[in-house]
Formats: sequence, structure tokens, C-alpha cells
Amino acid sequence: MTPSRNRPPFDADERTQLVGWLDMQRAIIQWKCEGLSEADAHRAVLPSSPRMTMAGLVSHMRWVEHLWFEVLFLGRPAVGPLLDDVTEDAEMDVDGIPLPRLLDEYAAQCAISNEIIAAHALEDAGKHPEYRSAAASLRWMLFHMIEETARHAGHMDSIRELLDGKKGYY
Repeated sequence: MTPSRNRPPFDADERTQLVGWLDMQRAIIQWKCEGLSEADAHRAVLPSSPRMTMAGLVSHMRWVEHLWFEVLFLGRPAVGPLLDDVTEDAEMDVDGIPLPRLLDEYAAQCAISNEIIAAHALEDAGKHPEYRSAAASLRWMLFHMIEETARHAGHMDSIRELLDGKKGYY
């Protein structure tokens, strides 16, 4: 299920606001992909960033969710293309992977992230022993993920407009 593109209530508690803002940005990522052809989803429009496609950004966001909540926060094994030291932007190399599959994987990863968030206190710190960023609290990680997701939603605004002229503010 795609999260709502509505802002959280003004008087909501801190957790509801943080997750609400993150879910809204996640929904914008999904929305920016609506109606895109497979060709456009995989077409690069920025000459210096050939992997920064709509499909590539969806994959990137999936792996960023995995990194911050499963690896850094829970301390699970550091696996996945985002952690590939050999190939820069490996998580964005999605040629041949259909956009609907990438969107489903992103939604599933966001659901895992939300389960992790719901099960821990905002003050709890990450647990991965090999990464300095794991020392951050869950609250800090939520703020970071709001920033990261919103930043890439903004990239998707521009890319979508360059692809087919579609624009819109959530």
C-alpha cells in the first residue's frame, strides 16, 4: 500500500510526525513514477549521471532504507549493492529490472523499516560495530531519512519533467 501524501497532524506526537513526514516523502517517490513507460523509467537525462534514472533512484532509496534501518540500526550484515566497494552507484544499475518490481521492493523495504521503527525507542542507538554512523539514535536516523528521501524526491521532480513534461507538487 502506498503511504498517504498528506502531512501529519500539527498536534501529533513526535514519532507520528517523524514517520508521517517520512511516509509522505516515500509516497512522493512512488507518485513520481506513476504512468512512466519502462523506457522512460530507465532513461538517463543528466549527462554526468548516467545511472540517475527514475528506476535507479527507486532502487537507491530501497537500499538506503535497508542500510540505515537494518544494517546500521539493527546491526545486521552489511550486504547489498549500496555497500559494494567495487562499483560506485551499483544500487542504481537496474537495467532490465522492471519499474513495478523496483517499486514493490521499495514498498516492502519501507514496511520493514516501519516495523523496526515501531519496535524501538527514538533514543535507541544503532548497533553495527563497523560503521561510525551506527552510533546515531533512531530519531537522528529518521531525520536523516526524511532529508535523504526528500532530496531524491526533488531529483525525481526534475527528471520527470525532463522525461515527459509532467510536474506537480504532491
